[in-house]
Amino acid sequence: MAIKRGTKNSKKKKVTKKQNKVLWWAGRIFLGMIVFSLLWVIALRFINPPITYLMIKRGFEWQSQGKGFKIDKTWLPYEDMSDNLKKAALAGEDAFFMTHHGFDTKAIEQALKRNQSGDALRGGSTISQQVAKNVFLWPARSWFRKGLETYFTVLIELFWSKKRILEVYLNVIEMGQGVYGAEAASHYYYGKSGKSLSRKEAALIIAILPNPRKWDARRPSAYVNRRANSIVRYLNHYKIPE
Repeated sequence: MAIKRGTKNSKKKKVTKKQNKVLWWAGRIFLGMIVFSLLWVIALRFINPPITYLMIKRGFEWQSQGKGFKIDKTWLPYEDMSDNLKKAALAGEDAFFMTHHGFDTKAIEQALKRNQSGDALRGGSTISQQVAKNVFLWPARSWFRKGLETYFTVLIELFWSKKRILEVYLNVIEMGQGVYGAEAASHYYYGKSGKSLSRKEAALIIAILPNPRKWDARRPSAYVNRRANSIVRYLNHYKIPE
């Protein structure tokens, strides 16, 4: 009987050792992922993102339609960007950008109320959240991806300035079919640089952002035009990062 108990105890010890080893490796992997994400975020504070998952995905979608692989983008430094576009982004996309810490709680509450009948969380995203989604993640609607978006939003708010967040946003956001960022969009729609956009031109580009593959800043629908006019009306109410 004593031998049997010893055998059982040895088996339990082996199982415990295996469990501890698994937990040890899981902890190491988790810690490694945290460190990698921190280094990634800090690096992109100084290095401009060369490409995003969405750009590649849309490029292949464009190619599958027989139109060739298209990614039209040109980085425009924040200092060279039209102030009209910066203000329009805040007026049209994130009114409390300068005061919140990545999340607009009122907008999130409204989005949750609108989505009580479904499982997907839609709406309520700030500029910071959109940067986190576009630069670090992939386009999808799931609670897991939303959780990662929250995590990266916290990181960029901690390690980036508001100026950097807005600069990256206005350079990577989808602004047309295969068109990304202010400079490419300005040339695509108006044949000019994003340095010299007028108030209405800037407002029209921001007004199409909810659906840039369907709407066109050159030929705005009645809804887009109303939205742009509303943005122009409140343009000077917003202070932009310096």
